[in-house]
Amino acid sequence: MGRGLDQSPAEFATGLAREAGGRGFVVHDADNGALRISHPFLEGAAHALRQQPLGFAGHEAIFLAVGPETGALFGAFLHSTVRGLAQGGVRRWRYGALADFLRDGLRLSHGMSRKSALAGLWWGGGKGVIACREDAPQDDPSFRRALYQEYGDFVASLRGAFVAAEDVGTRPPDVAVLFSRCRFVTCIPPAFGGAGNPSPATARGVAVAMEAALEGLGRPGLSGLRVALQGCGQVGRALAARLLEAGARVVAADPSPEACRALAAAHPGRPLEVRTVAPGDRSILFEECDVLSPCALGGVLDAKTIPGIRAWLVCGSANNQLGDDPRDDRALAERDITWVPDFLCNRMGIVHCGNEPFGHVPDDWEIERHLDPDWAGSIPSTTRRVLLESHRTGAAPGETANALADAALGELHPLLGHRGARIVAGLVSDRWATAKPNG
Repeated sequence: MGRGLDQSPAEFATGLAREAGGRGFVVHDADNGALRISHPFLEGAAHALRQQPLGFAGHEAIFLAVGPETGALFGAFLHSTVRGLAQGGVRRWRYGALADFLRDGLRLSHGMSRKSALAGLWWGGGKGVIACREDAPQDDPSFRRALYQEYGDFVASLRGAFVAAEDVGTRPPDVAVLFSRCRFVTCIPPAFGGAGNPSPATARGVAVAMEAALEGLGRPGLSGLRVALQGCGQVGRALAARLLEAGARVVAADPSPEACRALAAAHPGRPLEVRTVAPGDRSILFEECDVLSPCALGGVLDAKTIPGIRAWLVCGSANNQLGDDPRDDRALAERDITWVPDFLCNRMGIVHCGNEPFGHVPDDWEIERHLDPDWAGSIPSTTRRVLLESHRTGAAPGETANALADAALGELHPLLGHRGARIVAGLVSDRWATAKPNG
């Protein structure tokens, strides 16, 4: 394992290629409760995964591979496949240490399980993660295409245990490349018969969650309220448009000058302030406002930032917004800041593409009902239910939403059963980890 979890993903990838031929897995053996590894090289990682705070507990498998040409480290994290095959976006990011790579995949895949379960979808929770080498020409079109071709081959090799989608760092053209190599992909561009970019749908869900939370707090809606928006990416820009349309005043911040210019140019003369900030600048979190909306990366609500928040409602699209779930969930509640759990309000991304393999229906009620306040399972209804239950019991909103989602996680897919576990067992018995990358 070299230097262990503090080594870079590139160093780990080099070791995985040298010691294990470029592929490896850590799988939970349900018969004895132990972790099974493909190669001795992974024993150090398995030992760390048994400990907190990495927390492998509850996960079914991690599959790892090295891009044959790019040298990038690939991961597919499977939390639960009880309700269906593990689906989740593919995040491409720069990770300083292997521990960060593993922690991101574990937390995000767990969040996807809860998101799908709380939404009533028959999908399990998974996450794809790509860590490129620091010296890789990531913006070079040919490199990018080769990278996603390799990741598509990786996903194809998993036989459907993991179904990939769009996420941070992976754009619609990248999804098209994945689809060119693998059929286990959603959010496919409409030109290929798919549902396309899920970002506008995600923004719709966050907006209706805000409105439901405001209703529960006795507020008449978004009109006249000041909303601080962290992130001007695809979801952030779509959400800003909806907030402005509802009469809110918006201040937004992002480190990308291009994203900031695009947002500002789209809404001339509207009550919108856009700030270009330095990477890592989190000052927008401390803006004096009514609503704070984290729409960038997760982990921004923690012991350092929560004391400085000057909003009374937090509701945004970013996944895994809390640095430490129980601690920060409670810290927000103790400050009388209402937090709408992210996996509750940002579900529309997976809802948008959840039925994609079964064909396209215009104005699909299976999608639209998630926004309907009269449907018991919708985002508005679930938001009200969580906040009312939280108020009644004294539990923080995240704790309440987690309990509802975890209760649904044990419901077995009515048609497929626990098919994901059977696919994983087949990969192990067929020696997936020792097969050639394209074999």
